[in-house]
Amino acid sequence: MKEVIKKEVKGLLTLRTSNRPWMIPFLAAICIGAPLLAGLYLVDLQSGLFACLSAMVILYLPAKAPVAVKMVTLLTCAFGFLFSFAVGLLFSFNPWVAAIVLGIFATFVHWVNLYFATPPPGSFFFVMIAAMTLTFPYEAKLIPHKLGLMALGTIFTCTLGFIYSLVAARKLPARQDHHITTPLRKNSQVNLIEAAIHGLFLFGALAIGYLAEMENPYWVPISCAAVMQGASRYHIWQRSFHRILGTFVGVGLCWMLLQIITTPLEMVLAIILLQFIIEMLITRQYALAVIFITPLTVFLAEIGVPMASDSSPLISIRLWDIVLGSVIGAIGGWVLHHEKLRKHTLRQLEPTGSLNTKNQSS
Repeated sequence: MKEVIKKEVKGLLTLRTSNRPWMIPFLAAICIGAPLLAGLYLVDLQSGLFACLSAMVILYLPAKAPVAVKMVTLLTCAFGFLFSFAVGLLFSFNPWVAAIVLGIFATFVHWVNLYFATPPPGSFFFVMIAAMTLTFPYEAKLIPHKLGLMALGTIFTCTLGFIYSLVAARKLPARQDHHITTPLRKNSQVNLIEAAIHGLFLFGALAIGYLAEMENPYWVPISCAAVMQGASRYHIWQRSFHRILGTFVGVGLCWMLLQIITTPLEMVLAIILLQFIIEMLITRQYALAVIFITPLTVFLAEIGVPMASDSSPLISIRLWDIVLGSVIGAIGGWVLHHEKLRKHTLRQLEPTGSLNTKNQSS
């Protein structure tokens, strides 16, 4: 136990090396900040918030690839973001329908990412956008307007990604043997089971958020999805612990910032700075990044509404949302990586032969 504690403490105090160029966090900060600044200038921060949700598309930009490959990847992910956004807007009319749709959507998206062997962040941001929009008030007349704002955000993000790719190609030419087509991972029963478990727990997370009558229930499935991104059972439990620990510390940071920030402009500038810091830290030290993720999520959730004089209730609610989602994600990770359960499920599926036949034919 002492060795385990020493290992975890050492891990919390260690910054890992990262191959991510510093320009990617810088671009992410610009992509999330520019729509918010435009919305602030036009006195419509809510529209700026819809547009800035597309900023995370830039994180799917391949680090080393020809410009054509980078843009195909970026545009494909941008379409995926729009599809996720549309799914959320269309099925937010009923809480239980929203929870079921999130489970089905998460299963499909995670399976697609496994099939294409998509590197991190994988399916996370697609699920995050769907979870957020599924809890928005249903307004059928405004769906085209909101989709248009999201599309403008993706166009802006892809344009910045294209400019960056051209500049990067001149400084660091990509290898010529890189193919445009991405090698696919064979569709297997394991992939389908893993995707189904993800969908089931995300459905449960959102349903629990609704049953608990949380103000913003989407933070429960988002935290659950973030924890279940772990590559192993140990990694998932570690991410859950780091997320809860980082959230507790981040709550204190959030409270301090809210004592200083008094205007919407200051909040937008804080969001830009926090986004840059998060993307610089996320690949180096997850727990440290979560400390800054907590105030960022609070600011994004509250930027479109009048600032409250007492921020303590808001921070407390967000804390328990994230802790609950992290615990659910840890349980989901245990199920996901439990070898006995996986082998038992595979044995149950083998007699049907449907999936095996499909794999053999492919």
